[in-house]
Amino acid sequence: MEIIKQAEAAPSSYPTTATYTGSLLNDIAWQRVESYIASRYTSRDVTWIVEGPGEWVPPLKPATISTVEIWNGAGWDDCTPDASPLGGYVLTGCGPYRFVGTVGGGSPAPTVPDIVWEAVKRLAGYLSAKTGTPGATSESLSAGSISIATRRSESWMAQAMQNSGAADLLRAYRKV
Repeated sequence: MEIIKQAEAAPSSYPTTATYTGSLLNDIAWQRVESYIASRYTSRDVTWIVEGPGEWVPPLKPATISTVEIWNGAGWDDCTPDASPLGGYVLTGCGPYRFVGTVGGGSPAPTVPDIVWEAVKRLAGYLSAKTGTPGATSESLSAGSISIATRRSESWMAQAMQNSGAADLLRAYRKV
């Protein structure tokens, strides 16, 4: 069983905190957090192309599948695979299969756990640090003739999830 393509649309908005309401920083933090975890908290369209046979479970949650199709060599035909014991689908052929639906949202909308909120706040705080430079390995400031020198690791942004402490909080929500 292999996912050969996943096309996830951007949500119309991300959850907001009082600290970062309506800010670009909130959206950037949410994009980074959601790329790290399997849960989605605002609705968006998604399409997976999967090759079988075997059992397939949507890797993002919560997921609502609206259409399942199988490639017939010239186009997509509707199909109805059996349900699997793990909440997915049993694919009897090689496919490929196309699953179209939505992730996130739902009714009622999923509640963002406090620990995920905290991870978003830590990451946003790290990216917007008012004191010091995020990811700086060394900083110096001189008062006479004003001189500021900052050295930052080239990988500071790539390591933001770990350095902010957000990744540690999100272990239970991590993609497998």
